[in-house]
Amino acid sequence: MVAYRRFYQAGGCYFLTLTLANRHSTLLTTCISEFKLALRYALERYPCHLQAIVVLPEHLHMLLQLPQGQLYYPKFVQSFKSRFSFLLHQGGSLNHKIWQDRYWEHCIRGEADWLQHLEYIHRNPVKHHQVSQVKNWPYSSFHRYVAEGWLDENWLGDDPSDGLFGE
Repeated sequence: MVAYRRFYQAGGCYFLTLTLANRHSTLLTTCISEFKLALRYALERYPCHLQAIVVLPEHLHMLLQLPQGQLYYPKFVQSFKSRFSFLLHQGGSLNHKIWQDRYWEHCIRGEADWLQHLEYIHRNPVKHHQVSQVKNWPYSSFHRYVAEGWLDENWLGDDPSDGLFGE
């Protein structure tokens, strides 16, 4: 087995991509209530600041700021993934593996890097042809950024330009 090494920075900010085992699944959006419960559960166990998130049918991206001195983002991810799986298997209707074993992680290395990843997260539904405008995707922290006055409702319009990272 190949030894996989992750980068750890105490109190770091991480861009994470988590993907379902079945890339044609829609579980993340059709089971959004369970998704929210699992996310809340992981945040209670491993407190951190969720700076941005987008949930698509079969994958999600997030910017996660760890508390000062903490290194536990893999435990946060494991807690979230296992709780979501538990909630879906609880009813007995699912009996298969839900998540890909691995996930993508990138430690943010400055303000420009953070901004690039924030934009990537918010425009991801347009990139994947879920909607033609960022504002039309309901499962995104974009709406919080608009409500706080940090972004305009028509930010990026329908620009599907691609980033060079993630998935």
